[in-house]
Amino acid sequence: MKPQRTPSQERIFKILTALNRAISAQELYVELRQREQNIGLATIYRSLDALKLQGVVKARTLASGEAVYSSIQKDQHHITCVDCGESIPINECPVHDLEDKLQKDHHFKVYYHTLEFFGLCQRCSLHTYS
Repeated sequence: MKPQRTPSQERIFKILTALNRAISAQELYVELRQREQNIGLATIYRSLDALKLQGVVKARTLASGEAVYSSIQKDQHHITCVDCGESIPINECPVHDLEDKLQKDHHFKVYYHTLEFFGLCQRCSLHTYS
């Protein structure tokens, strides 16, 4: 059975799905205002938390500590530079087999998983070691 969503949750979910990229709560607040859908920042955070519990939205923490949110359409992994913050998507995923095993062995429904690698991009490493 599909969980009942509040109007705010539904608007936020539709925007995240349409954008098809990760966005911070503050950026989401601006996006909603531009669409003349005024929702307070506290309501946005509550709605994002509810949508995460429903398994339709995921959160990812950037190297800066900022959280970004996106709809769960597929697993997406990243390598992220801790200096400039550039985040590059990677397509390989070595944990799908582990995810299947965990679901089976522990009778646990996995909504999504994340895989992040942090380091220095080529541009930043040239500046750091020059």
